Amino acid sequence: MTSLDVSDGTEDSGPGGYAAARLLLLSEKERSGPSRRASLARLTDGWLAGLFAAAAADTGVRGAALVAVGGYGRGELSPRSDLDLLLLHDGNDPAAVAALADRIWYPVWDLGLALDHSVRTPAEARGTAAEDLKVQLGLLDARPVAGDLGLVAALRTSVLADWRNQAPRRLPDLDALCRERAERQGELQYLLEPDLKEARGGLRDVTALGAVAASWLADAPREGLAEARRVLLDVRDALHLSTGRATDRLALQEQDQVAVELGLLDADALLRQVYEAARTVSYAGDVTWREVGRVLRSRAVRPRLRAMLSGGRASQPERTPLAEGVVEQDGEVVLARTARPDRDPVLPLRAAAAAAQSGLPVSRYAVRRLAQAAPPLPVPWPAEAREELVRLLGAGEATVPVWEALEAEGIVTRLVPDWERVRCRPQRNAVHTWTVDRHLVETAVKASALTRRVGRPDLLLVAALLHDIGKGWPGDHSEVGETIARDIAARIGFDRADVGVVATLVRQHLLLVETATRRDLDDPATVESVAKAVGSVSTLELLHALTEADALATGPAAWSSWRGSLVADLVRRAAAVLAGDTPADPEQAAPSAEEERLAMEALRTGEPVLALRTEPAAPAEDGEPEPVGVELLIALPDQPGVLPAVAGVLALHRLTVRAADLRAVELPTGVGETSLLVLNWRVAAEYGSLPQAARLRADLVRVLDGTLDIRGRLAEREAAYPRRRGSTAPPPRVTVAPAGSRLATVIEVRAHDAPGLLHRIGRALEGAAVRVRSARVSTLGANAVDAFYVTGTDGSPLADAEAKALAGSVEEALR
Repeated sequence: MTSLDVSDGTEDSGPGGYAAARLLLLSEKERSGPSRRASLARLTDGWLAGLFAAAAADTGVRGAALVAVGGYGRGELSPRSDLDLLLLHDGNDPAAVAALADRIWYPVWDLGLALDHSVRTPAEARGTAAEDLKVQLGLLDARPVAGDLGLVAALRTSVLADWRNQAPRRLPDLDALCRERAERQGELQYLLEPDLKEARGGLRDVTALGAVAASWLADAPREGLAEARRVLLDVRDALHLSTGRATDRLALQEQDQVAVELGLLDADALLRQVYEAARTVSYAGDVTWREVGRVLRSRAVRPRLRAMLSGGRASQPERTPLAEGVVEQDGEVVLARTARPDRDPVLPLRAAAAAAQSGLPVSRYAVRRLAQAAPPLPVPWPAEAREELVRLLGAGEATVPVWEALEAEGIVTRLVPDWERVRCRPQRNAVHTWTVDRHLVETAVKASALTRRVGRPDLLLVAALLHDIGKGWPGDHSEVGETIARDIAARIGFDRADVGVVATLVRQHLLLVETATRRDLDDPATVESVAKAVGSVSTLELLHALTEADALATGPAAWSSWRGSLVADLVRRAAAVLAGDTPADPEQAAPSAEEERLAMEALRTGEPVLALRTEPAAPAEDGEPEPVGVELLIALPDQPGVLPAVAGVLALHRLTVRAADLRAVELPTGVGETSLLVLNWRVAAEYGSLPQAARLRADLVRVLDGTLDIRGRLAEREAAYPRRRGSTAPPPRVTVAPAGSRLATVIEVRAHDAPGLLHRIGRALEGAAVRVRSARVSTLGANAVDAFYVTGTDGSPLADAEAKALAGSVEEALR
């Protein structure tokens, strides 16, 4: 019998000595990283070995060993990591072994350390591993801490043999486990609050890749993998130290402190480092699992059958030509035997485009060879290179994995050097799903589905790839991006006119959606300003498609049929102006028949009259109809407090306001004309069911006559409005939009969305004695961006000083 005795280097191996030494170790900044984790594992080994030796002597147990498994077995002890321990024994004296276990487990618990423990014989351990994949993975990293070395070595040998023998059956299970976890936890490289262990590209995946390598069936790409693992472990260490908790989730409120702990500039630098590591792990996983699948498919064909099909000769893999120098083999895109990447600078783009258009992955070895051997493209690029880039971008969803393979080997940044500034750059906005670089690729993917709508698909796809390229630099990303996009477009070989179009698309990529959702489209100045900024119908057509692709690639909250209908309406009006038409003056527009009918009824009764009308549904991306919204018409005698009253009633009934137009209608009476207000609201039900018009009308009457305390009711709702614990919304900001309209002054409000916000804004405007002509309400995530067209009591725009004072008073009221 051979025993192992590990000393921690201290004379006192009791709980107090271990705790003090542990605390000292964790407080030493210079010992951070792999060195500290290894030292912590050695320190813990020494303490546990002392506990084992003393307990074994007291209980008389022979033929037992204490085994570290899982992360502890790998020596990856973070400050708050669990201790994964197996007490292995030969089964001769179960009662004594139970006593031995108690003598080890209780001191660990007494120190407040998390413990994952089990007591098994070698046969029991193998049996449990055969039934539970997670147990088997833990045992692959088994490491003796104390006791019978022979017992541990025999278990390790048998577990490893079992794993290799069962690999064709267990590896697909492991792959499925990784996929299920990724579906549940998301992708580490894109999450604002990632789980460093469980998310795809995290520490669990690194462990899985090690298990694949141990099977001898396939191996993971090793370049950068060890460094990625170190980065993730270092971040977890810093997270444990800064929070004092055993957590793997990098929450927003903890990122700044973790960055400080690691000596990084800020939380963005921290996330970018995490994303880089996760991307390396994810790419290695993609390549590894693809190789596992290829090997298993190959083994599924019996050798004798392969020999028969090949006439007794050794079979050669089939190679199908895809493009010059590019072939398909075993479900991957590889280089042809005659390919000369050292003499063909276009070959990387040609291979990538062929792979994406075929829906196939590019072989890692092919990408590596292209990265090492292909010379840089001349500047400007030859026409073939530009065409291959457009083919790559136009392949749809298949573009993404091919682009990621090029990125992994540095080919993308060699083709587009400015890409490095946006690579793995986080976007701290809940509306955005992706990092900046992935968002750009996703926008190109969405744009590829819209290429039939435009005359120049190549310009659309390139502009989609570059529209946020300025986010890697200080300043307004649209303005900065215009300069960068102009340089890149010229670099890849577009002529001067096309370069100008791409630059305009990047500069104005937010113009349509911001104007359509925040400005009054009936105001001639709105449409004329858009037409002037765009310049031509063909550019407007491209900008329309880019706007939709950008929003769809941003996230679910950024696009809807309602926003799509507003943008389409703006594009139609701007196209008419570019064609030479003059926008109609809204002051001259007559009320609709429905508006006039309601006004007559309000005049007759002297009370508010309401009508609800559901607008036609529009097809969504999945083909299911998506309601554009509901039109709510209200006519009532002109009186103070109408806007806040109506806004408050709508908020009370959980109706989300999207747009509001207010019109004064003059109706003849026996003694002259009487002015009535007609309000046209676009609303949506917050929870899918609309209230009855009669109930809305009754509450509106009560608010106007003072019998319904709308402020109190909304305050109750706002108090109960769910807010994230620890989150603090930035203060509201109210500004005067420059050159917003010739007919009115445009006051723009940016604030945290909450029940009754529009009511509070209406009250503030009402108190300033201005008239509200119309309003545009836009909500993105938790942020409201609302625009109000206001005039003085005489119906003319406000003077500059009045407008500035109004903005200040509204902002103060919202604070």
